[in-house]
Amino acid sequence: MQTIQSKEQFRELKDNGKTIFVFSADWCPDCRFIEPFMPEVIEKHKEYTFRLIDRDEFIDICQELDVFGIPSFIAFHNGTEVGRFVSKDRKTEEEINQFIDQLPSE
Repeated sequence: MQTIQSKEQFRELKDNGKTIFVFSADWCPDCRFIEPFMPEVIEKHKEYTFRLIDRDEFIDICQELDVFGIPSFIAFHNGTEVGRFVSKDRKTEEEINQFIDQLPSE
């Protein structure tokens, strides 16, 4: 999963296609917990582009989107937010897949 490098890159990905942004930080133990199974999640949901956003590097994007807990997931389809799984709680592979499975298909 590639990491967002700029606000411009975030806005372009948000506005074009189906993207799920994963908000994380290096120091976050719950973020490290999801790393081993995220490749399987990404493989299962190929209709989405997954991008990592470092919470510390892009705190302004987090504030703009009301992301105060990590790891968190926000899905966009052509600029429209279609779902969010945002909390400070640890997330399991099953919970992440359930979140993505319930997103609108169009």
